[in-house]
Amino acid sequence: MANDTDDLRVALFTGNYNYCADGVALVLNRLVGHLERRGVSVRVFAPTKPEPAIQHVGTLISVPSFPFLLNSNYRVAWGMPRRVRRFLESWQPHIVHLASPDALGFAALRWAKHRGIPAVATYHTHIGSYMKYFGLGFLEPIAWRVLRRFYNQTTETYVPSASMRDLLAAKGFTCSMRVWEHGVDRTRFQPGLRSYEWRRRQGIGDHEILVGFVGRLVREKAVETWADVILKLEASGRPIRSIMIGEGPAGPMLRHRLPKTIFPGYLSHDDLGTAMASMDVFLYPSLSETFGCVTLEAMASGVPPVVADATGSRDLVRHGETGFVCQPNNVEDFAHHVLLLSDSAPLRRQLGQAAASYAESYTWDRVLDDMLNNYRRLVELGSAILASSDHRNPS
Repeated sequence: MANDTDDLRVALFTGNYNYCADGVALVLNRLVGHLERRGVSVRVFAPTKPEPAIQHVGTLISVPSFPFLLNSNYRVAWGMPRRVRRFLESWQPHIVHLASPDALGFAALRWAKHRGIPAVATYHTHIGSYMKYFGLGFLEPIAWRVLRRFYNQTTETYVPSASMRDLLAAKGFTCSMRVWEHGVDRTRFQPGLRSYEWRRRQGIGDHEILVGFVGRLVREKAVETWADVILKLEASGRPIRSIMIGEGPAGPMLRHRLPKTIFPGYLSHDDLGTAMASMDVFLYPSLSETFGCVTLEAMASGVPPVVADATGSRDLVRHGETGFVCQPNNVEDFAHHVLLLSDSAPLRRQLGQAAASYAESYTWDRVLDDMLNNYRRLVELGSAILASSDHRNPS
């Protein structure tokens, strides 16, 4: 291993890097771009599809994979091909970064441990909590057992929120865990992008209260609870409109249940910033967040969020100060707090301004440099241990 980190080499293994535009892929692409700008050499190993959803950053090496049975949007790698092993042996990475606890991740973890290379992991997806949404709640104990076996072998695991770290510790995670938050692009998400012209193009009146959602339209985002809340709000007699930005398997069901809701599909980053800032309330009842990137984007846009008291969300939103935190799956509680905001423009303005101020510290440069500093610390620690060993055992 090198004695310095000027020529740092990082091998990143993930289940999705460019074929699905989810939060994990976007964060990892942002990380790779930042590392390369800092002079770090990165190679990404991941499954691919013929038509990727995003233009990826950096060098991506495809690995064999098959469709994930529980969600056709995703693919699962078979493991680590021999050509990848040969490449790693010749390239000699200083750090192995694991973003998915799948067969590829386990193989990369074994490869790194066998060679004494630091293997770090980022915990992105709350897999254990997903089981019930696929009707497989009985498999949740097995899922947690697999996750413990994976993450407890890592040199360090980085979790996006303190509440997620506490939950994992309660589930038996004994690995070294550090909080690695995410950031927000303040040029794309800011209150100044609010546009009444954009609202009018969607058929939304200036006096109407726009309640929004951004994300994949999938059951694990509690979209059925979202729909129940919207129907209750519409029945209240207030001038409330709703918009769901994104696509996913639950889209047809939601369009059927919510004929008055606007469904624009995916929006470009620039359009999304305008749409977010043009909302009046951001309603996000998901229980499966590890951090809550879209909630932070809403806050940066000056839009007060109404979220579930769950991992990630409860770390970002201060109840009654920057938004409201509600009882999970409690439609009455969510509706009550949305109506508090819909009935009071001063309250929306007060909480929205506080939310925007709170989001100012979440800069991507700071967050991504934190990860680079973690890499450097571990490489330097490994070099120091190696040097000490050589000193004690001279040839």
